[in-house]
Amino acid sequence: MEIRRSIALVTGANRGIGRAIVGALLEHDVTRVYASARRVTDLEDLASCDRRIVPLQIDVTDEHQVAAAAATATDVNLLINNAGVLEFGSVLDAPAEAFERNLSVNFYGLLRTTRAFAPALVENKGSVVDILTLVALASMPGLGVYNASKAAAWSLTQSLRADFAKRGVRVFAVFPGAVDTDMLRGVDMPKTAPQLIAREVIAGIEAGTEDIFPDVMSKQIYGAWAADHKAVERQFAVM
Repeated sequence: MEIRRSIALVTGANRGIGRAIVGALLEHDVTRVYASARRVTDLEDLASCDRRIVPLQIDVTDEHQVAAAAATATDVNLLINNAGVLEFGSVLDAPAEAFERNLSVNFYGLLRTTRAFAPALVENKGSVVDILTLVALASMPGLGVYNASKAAAWSLTQSLRADFAKRGVRVFAVFPGAVDTDMLRGVDMPKTAPQLIAREVIAGIEAGTEDIFPDVMSKQIYGAWAADHKAVERQFAVM
């Protein structure tokens, strides 16, 4: 897909990877970017930077807000599902509410948003990009709740890819490793700048790479996982 002149919508655009993707899209001469967040006030400084940015309030857990956004942005041909939450904790100890929050945003939010924008994407022969995570492939027990929601989202992405293929819409999956965002603040480990992730995502879309591993960590781990996924599972289990 050629990014130039496209009309994109990015969920969770107020910070981190989402904000960086908005910047990368503008650098590639898109016509318009609908930048969305749960609170539209969080987008004011971003929207003031470029007239091509249209702020939208979208809480991906709110069916009415998602539907209203889809009714407004009918010209979208590139949907980037970036909104997400992350909670630490093992699956044996985490409260039920943590599972509900992570699944509500990371799985159901992605599903809800994609279904709402499906008519526009089909009409405009567009693409969907789901920002997942490396630990959707191999779980880290300390991130058990988050892992489970993102693994479910990866399975959903594959189903969307098959369904949309019949309708002329491409579906991309992105598997970042550790990224230097608010989500991982305080976690002491090497992290990749979100701007680098964004550039690699755009490059992957333009190249038609369906599964995008946008940083050194994700590329290395994916190579190991493809060669011996059980070895990576055991490695992650003690991290």
